[in-house]
Amino acid sequence: MVSHRAAVAVVFVVNGGLYGAWAARVPALAAQVDAQPGGLGLALLGPGIAMIVTAPLAARACAARGARFVIAAALTSACLVLPLVGMTGSPLTLGLALAALGGLMGTVDVAMNVAAVAVVRETDRALMPFFHAGFSAGGLLGSLSAALAAALTVPPVWHFCVVAAVGLPVLLVTGRALPGERPEPHQRTGGSFRGVVVRGRLWLLAAVALCAAVAEGVCAEWSALFLVRERAVTESVAATAFSVFSVTMAATRLVGERVEKRFGPHRVLAGSGLVAAFGLTAGAVVPAGAVAYAGFALAGAGLAFCFPTAMALAGEAGRREDGSGGERELGFVTTIAYAGLLGGPPLVGGIASLTDLTVSMGLVGLLAALITPAALAARERGGPRSGGPERTAPQLQKATRGGDGPA
Repeated sequence: MVSHRAAVAVVFVVNGGLYGAWAARVPALAAQVDAQPGGLGLALLGPGIAMIVTAPLAARACAARGARFVIAAALTSACLVLPLVGMTGSPLTLGLALAALGGLMGTVDVAMNVAAVAVVRETDRALMPFFHAGFSAGGLLGSLSAALAAALTVPPVWHFCVVAAVGLPVLLVTGRALPGERPEPHQRTGGSFRGVVVRGRLWLLAAVALCAAVAEGVCAEWSALFLVRERAVTESVAATAFSVFSVTMAATRLVGERVEKRFGPHRVLAGSGLVAAFGLTAGAVVPAGAVAYAGFALAGAGLAFCFPTAMALAGEAGRREDGSGGERELGFVTTIAYAGLLGGPPLVGGIASLTDLTVSMGLVGLLAALITPAALAARERGGPRSGGPERTAPQLQKATRGGDGPA
């Protein structure tokens, strides 16, 4: 019998694998549809916009039908849509297919975090970083499959068919073990949208997720170019910068439960913001390629806890007396984070066009530093007051029913 914890971890890995598989084949897809940089950029906007649109809808669906149903429907559909991305023949159809895939994967992202929060409540353990390490591992596996497919000159459509053929049986085996069955009628209301957006603590947690998403997106999309243009590193060597960032992030997430148990979620967030800010700022200020690599490694370690811990605290803020709830709170914070993931990298490009990439990276470091005051302010609104021992998110869920209330 597959446990709830194992089933949710598998969903994180599969969703990460789908993302890593298609994202790493973007060069092949661009060549396939003969896309120029401008057209490709517009096509790649599709999944980000779709994620922003579907995140609140996914939260409502989880509240109405349960996370298990939403994950099964959306992840199955994503596996079926992935090969269609590989069949596109123009930038327009590529953009539409990626938008459909992004919307489905964004739906899964919200639902799997809802299911993960349910496991956290069930086990009374701070497992959110562990689950998000699964997403990082899945992304790494997906990107490795893309590298192998590219080396063997396998067209994207056949590569994506293989990925889908692996993902669907895995989902079939583990899907029944997912938590989040259909809620009872009295549990399906979940509160109004206005009741979510007027809560100050949720805005602070959303700010944490937003800053982390911007920094992560910038590291993914600009790290290699920064090293090539500003640190005179060769392209082949610079391409490994994001791998350093990703591996450090995944490894750090694996120890997340012990770290959060030792220091508490808000202190972990505050310290994480400082580590990420120091790494990005040092990499931008010190004119040495080795320091830049170390900076990206520190950024990966610092950002590792930010998104999963913010998700756990958002779910806790929406918990009801019967132990359910938190779907809309998770959807709200996720939507704000997606906006940062979508808008951050282009904003960095605009700033770099006016100044240079060194200034842009330094500003991202300052943005990461804002995670610290936002986390401490969120603690004051909903967690234990300074001077007392801080508790983990599961312990807070026992002590604070229904969150912090309207600000």
